[in-house]
Amino acid sequence: MHTPVSPDQDVETELGIDEQVGETDDIGVEGPRRRGIYLLPNLFTTAGLFAGFYAIVAAMAGHFQPAAIAVFVAMIMDGLDGRIARLTHTESAFGKEYDSLSDMVSFGLAPALVMYEWAFKDMVNFGWAWGKIGWLGAFFYAIAAALRLARFNVRAGIVDKRYFQGLPSPAAAGIVAGTVWLGVDLSIPGPALVIPAYVLTVAAGALMVSSIGYYSFKDFNLHGRVPFSTILIVPIAIIVISFSPPDVLFTVFFLYACSGPVLALWRLRRRLAHRK
Repeated sequence: MHTPVSPDQDVETELGIDEQVGETDDIGVEGPRRRGIYLLPNLFTTAGLFAGFYAIVAAMAGHFQPAAIAVFVAMIMDGLDGRIARLTHTESAFGKEYDSLSDMVSFGLAPALVMYEWAFKDMVNFGWAWGKIGWLGAFFYAIAAALRLARFNVRAGIVDKRYFQGLPSPAAAGIVAGTVWLGVDLSIPGPALVIPAYVLTVAAGALMVSSIGYYSFKDFNLHGRVPFSTILIVPIAIIVISFSPPDVLFTVFFLYACSGPVLALWRLRRRLAHRK
């Protein structure tokens, strides 16, 4: 016998809200969860998506500092949505896919377009071919971010969670957006830094699709006991960043990007030394 379905249930089915609304896997918990709990992590994902969208719009209007800052705001939102989902036990396939699409906008398209508007767009002044090279550099970064995210999604369950394969897209975005923010803070126009900016953008894209391992910090235990000195790291980091955010953030992400190749060369040297 067919059970009638109310119109409200049809609407919820069509919307597919987080694919898991009203379901629970907790033992001993009766009844459905509140829908607001499931929507909470996706609200942070939406905030990150908005920050990436705003970065593109701001760059098109010539407001490069707010555009670069928006990319870093998207990083904060990206770091919060997953943690909130785990803390509230509201992880879902929908949230995972939504987060990946948001990352593509915030850490793929937004940094590429911000950099293009700030520096690469004026390469056409050197000739028609240079103009094409300019937008190709930005496109290379964008497609590298897409490939990096796709590879991460399909290999998430089979790789060592302590390491990322290739430079994470938020870190690559930090290098690109940090370059723009640092240039604006130093009052240096984009065209004057087009060569180092182009090299950094292409290099960040290449590192994303590389097989170089990067430490993920996912084995850092926040729930267990930690030394008192470890607790001081967060306030000290905030104080240091507050002195000069563009300088500190660019330096941090640049050094993190360099850590992968440096560690890879060090491991290669050790292997070669053991073979002798």
